[in-house]
Amino acid sequence: MSAPVLGRRPEQARLDRWLDDARAGRGRAALIEGEPGIGKTVLVRAACDRAERSGMTVSWGACDELGQRLPLLPWLDALRVRDGGGERRAAVNRLLRGEAPVGADPVTAAAEHLVALVGEAGPAVVVLDDLQWADRATVALWCALARRAADLPLLLLGTARDVPRRAELAAVRRATGAQSRLRLARLTEREARDLVGALAGGPPGPRLLAMAEEAAGNPLYLTELVDALRRDGVVAVADGVAEVTGDPAPGSLDAAIAHRLDFLPADVRAVLRAAALLGVEFALADVAVVLDTRVAALVTAVDHALAAGVLCGSGPELRFRHPLIHRVIYDGMPAGLRGAWHEEAARALAAAGAPVERVARQFLRGVHRPHGWAADWLATAAPALIAQAPAVAIDLLQRAVDAGAPLAGRLADALYRTGERARAEAVAARALEASTDPDETADLHWTLAQCRALDGRGAESLATLADALARPGLDGRHRARLLVLSARAHRDIGEVDRAGEVARSALACAEEAGDRWAVGWALHVLTVVAVMRGEMAAALPLFERALAVTGADPALLDLRMLLQINQAVALGDLDRYPEAIAAAEQVRALAEGTGALVRLAQAHSALAELRHDTGRWDDALAGVAAVPAEAKDPGVACCDHGTAAVILLRRGNPEAAARHLAAAEAPALRIGSRTIAALALARSLARECAGDPAGALAVLVASLSGGGEEAEEMEDLIPDAVRLAVQLDDRGTATFAAGMAEKLAQDCAIPHRAAAAAYCRGVLAADPAELMAAAERYHAAGRPFGRARALHQAAVAFAGLGEATEARTAFTQADDLYAGLGATWDAARLRAALRGHGIRRGPRAQHRRARTGWPSLTPTEGRVAALVAAGLSNPQIADRLVLSRRTVATHVSHILAKLGVASRTDIAREATRRYRESG
Repeated sequence: MSAPVLGRRPEQARLDRWLDDARAGRGRAALIEGEPGIGKTVLVRAACDRAERSGMTVSWGACDELGQRLPLLPWLDALRVRDGGGERRAAVNRLLRGEAPVGADPVTAAAEHLVALVGEAGPAVVVLDDLQWADRATVALWCALARRAADLPLLLLGTARDVPRRAELAAVRRATGAQSRLRLARLTEREARDLVGALAGGPPGPRLLAMAEEAAGNPLYLTELVDALRRDGVVAVADGVAEVTGDPAPGSLDAAIAHRLDFLPADVRAVLRAAALLGVEFALADVAVVLDTRVAALVTAVDHALAAGVLCGSGPELRFRHPLIHRVIYDGMPAGLRGAWHEEAARALAAAGAPVERVARQFLRGVHRPHGWAADWLATAAPALIAQAPAVAIDLLQRAVDAGAPLAGRLADALYRTGERARAEAVAARALEASTDPDETADLHWTLAQCRALDGRGAESLATLADALARPGLDGRHRARLLVLSARAHRDIGEVDRAGEVARSALACAEEAGDRWAVGWALHVLTVVAVMRGEMAAALPLFERALAVTGADPALLDLRMLLQINQAVALGDLDRYPEAIAAAEQVRALAEGTGALVRLAQAHSALAELRHDTGRWDDALAGVAAVPAEAKDPGVACCDHGTAAVILLRRGNPEAAARHLAAAEAPALRIGSRTIAALALARSLARECAGDPAGALAVLVASLSGGGEEAEEMEDLIPDAVRLAVQLDDRGTATFAAGMAEKLAQDCAIPHRAAAAAYCRGVLAADPAELMAAAERYHAAGRPFGRARALHQAAVAFAGLGEATEARTAFTQADDLYAGLGATWDAARLRAALRGHGIRRGPRAQHRRARTGWPSLTPTEGRVAALVAAGLSNPQIADRLVLSRRTVATHVSHILAKLGVASRTDIAREATRRYRESG
């Protein structure tokens, strides 16, 4: 079946152009879509043949329904990672065999290595077939490569059916882009007639055409149907016309395929049935294991199947030429026979040392109550299954536990990894009561602590961990790990000083035991404690030490990302914003590339805080909305909603701010009494905007009086607390809060802390000189809102002293800064305060910010819209503006909503119209 017969010349020409581009270093990701049998694979394989002839490397992997529960399996197949060779491949093998510490994310770490492997491949074509079955990890890696492909000598090709319509495939489509997608339609009536004629040896007659209608323009169906009829000898050409001449003719496509296979010798059919147990793609060595024979004994039968066109491929890796053929052979076996044979195949493959996912395929279909050898194998394979495929692990481990196997601890871990926290906690708690093994006990405590932390129940974990630490005979390694969990629990409930003490004990135990995992996590807790206490000078060396510990171990990549996120926050607290934003962007890209959604949410949250501080409020709002809410832990959710609400309140949009505050209620309950500065500030500001300054001050005072340990969270609340207390003539509270600012600034070279102390002194004494000094220090710190706030109070203080010129100058500077931020609420307060002294800035038309239309776009949205109108893609805009692609996508979504249009073309049309109107 050739491309010209199928009418695929345009598609073939596009693929050829893309191959040329990839060879020249201008790669891309491309997706070929259409119904089963439409010719997608034929088209791609022809392109791959041309690529190989030109010297490019070609790798091929395929997804299937089981692959949804075996993450990254298609990539492992395509890149032959299981074959070993090279440090990266060896690291991936270790991770996916389950040789990773408890709490690490092996799939995330493995994905990063796979990204590097592809980048090192040189001019290459990498194909993933049947992406409609792809799991999330496979899709995450596809999207990461798609984003990087333009700078690589890589053509990343995928094929996908129209159904099922899964969210994962939608992500692939978005990452690929409309310009790199090909859709293969069914053959037209004429094309179908031409294909049937070419296959049958002449123009088809009425009966053959009638039978061909069953294929509905699908080239594979047509090919299989005509081929089966010809092999059955019931098609003849007379007077130049091909017609069906014999009876009975096949009544369906499946029957046609089955009829064709009947002509194969019995030994060939036996090999094909064994291969069908293994899937559409299979290793010949596995077929030999299932049949309990040598590979050499299969050569003749395999050659026959290859010649007959039932199988294709070369060397040890073979596949059925089409899933339809595989389905007919598989479904042709009685269900009872299939189940028993799957169990025998699982046992044989396990005994032969086959990779765990190959054995798991057979387990899933044939072993319903693991016992004896099956339970023993599962106990050994559980770490790899949990690490690589937690959903598969849950299925098999639940069967084993129901059959009485002592694998409840493994089941709890798998349940936690898939988000079933309540069930994981229940299983782990029951297993802990009966556990006597120290390793299992430590693992169970980790699972329990993780579940409880996410529900704000750290105190429960502390009680359980105290009992565990009191047990006699505990060795140093297990003691270190339990102490790390205790330190994290103390931190989760806000006992920062105690968390530091326990973390130091954990670090000492971990170093003595030589446990890199516990060392890394203990150092992480110590960095968090230092940051929360405002001890930035002490935090940075701890970060460097922790990153050095984790950098050498791919299994600790998840912890390394967490450390880098916190390091970025710490650098921001030191007013080292260029370094902070660069670090946060780096870890955001890494998390996005490896599919680590939780870390991605944390990176976006850190960036939102940094951009809020530096006056990039539009980008901060877009970043808050860039990651789904379900990916955010309670602390991140509270911080994001608080940041967004503060910006929206200052911009005079209390309705939108109220929605964020309402959304923060549930996660706030889960974190208990822990202070989240952004959320506390938003709650206070909401009350002040509603005309309740006393209530606003009460919110801040409650947070500032909460124990004194979380300096990093409290320092952002102090300036507003002093301002409100002075406004309400509460000198005691104002003096108390100002004293806190002085203490934080004492012996400290951080500009914004010196600025905050000067601001508080200036507000308390109505001293414009102190306030102007505070404005300069905020300017040096790179915090424009802090500067505007100080200038605002300076203008009021100058006016109170009757110094109108100085007041007007400070007023103008503050008003300009507020305008740049869009802080309309603060600007209105400033004007009202100065108006009482008879001071107004020079004439300037003031307009309420529009909510719809082009004037409603923020400065960043305006820049994004202009670049969209210029034809740039989201990745190009992200590179141009130094934003993440998710943030750009959020901006584009906001632009579409504000302009009331539906497409990027409409944005360009609106931009052109506006240009003409203004020109």
